[in-house]
Amino acid sequence: MKEKRIYTTAIVFCILCAAVCGFFFGLYLNNPVTANETETDGNLSIVQIAQNSADTVVEIATETTVYDSRMRQYVSEGAGSGVIISADGVIVTNNHVIDGASKITVRLRSGKEYEAKLLGADNATDLAVVKIDANNLKYAVFGDSDALLVGETAVAIGNPLGELGGTVTEGIISAKDRTIVIDNQEMTLLQTSAAINPGNSGGGLFNDQGALIGIVNAKFADTGIEGLGFAIPINVAKPIISQLKDHGYVTGRPALGIEVALGESSYLSYYFHVNRTGLFVMRTADETHPLKPWDRIVSIDSQVINTYEDLTALLKTHKIGDKVSIKIIRNYEEMTVTATIIEQKPF
Repeated sequence: MKEKRIYTTAIVFCILCAAVCGFFFGLYLNNPVTANETETDGNLSIVQIAQNSADTVVEIATETTVYDSRMRQYVSEGAGSGVIISADGVIVTNNHVIDGASKITVRLRSGKEYEAKLLGADNATDLAVVKIDANNLKYAVFGDSDALLVGETAVAIGNPLGELGGTVTEGIISAKDRTIVIDNQEMTLLQTSAAINPGNSGGGLFNDQGALIGIVNAKFADTGIEGLGFAIPINVAKPIISQLKDHGYVTGRPALGIEVALGESSYLSYYFHVNRTGLFVMRTADETHPLKPWDRIVSIDSQVINTYEDLTALLKTHKIGDKVSIKIIRNYEEMTVTATIIEQKPF
């Protein structure tokens, strides 16, 4: 009788264990890990990273109205990538992907297309935020780019060549805090060996947890050069993204309220017969500005200004409200005007 009771108890214990295991296995099946959740404890395979994150990366196509030397108008097409960062269709990409675009089209991995609205863009960090009219989208979870170690897995997902959307390439974090000058802007970027090609710009760089650690924005291409791709660290991008979403621009930056161009360009050389570097005013924030279109900036507060870098470095030494003395050449005559440093805003 005693042996029978022991046998019965063992059967009941096994049934209870099976029930508990079945319960937790069911929870697992109903709650798979996705890119929208927090990072996992263990490293994911490249396949898992791709499965979790590919739906968060989109293709971006742009149309830009441009003029040729005879002022004839035509439409130029461009392409890049973007990363969905919220379920309601907010997408981060590069400023250079959408700069000057009159139309922005976003294509999801499912093939569905949307016309996007530009929320804000920032040339200094090469970031832009656009939005599509969609809901319940899968979006990327932000990782911690400061915690990265050289040699960690890095996976790039984007739209290389503008026609190969959803392409996944893998490599490692080759270096951190690389100081690179791109389009006259000095940036501190992540370096990766993951294959980066034209069209990847604005796409995502993901770590071995499937978390977004960078926004791809550049590669070096030349004979004999391979594996030199770069991305904006996500910890650098996050506050910029927030500002662009909320304000449309990055607040608190000092500016002169002008748009400038280098005098060595063929366009300006034709009109001004100059063949050396110099900054010319192209546009001003308003008609009352002391600087006028076609003014050539010679110096500011006695500091010679020849390049974008010169102007950017000088502005960093001033705060909003400061007054500066600007020596210019206007209509072939040298003169000095006084301008007030203002907050940088799009115009």
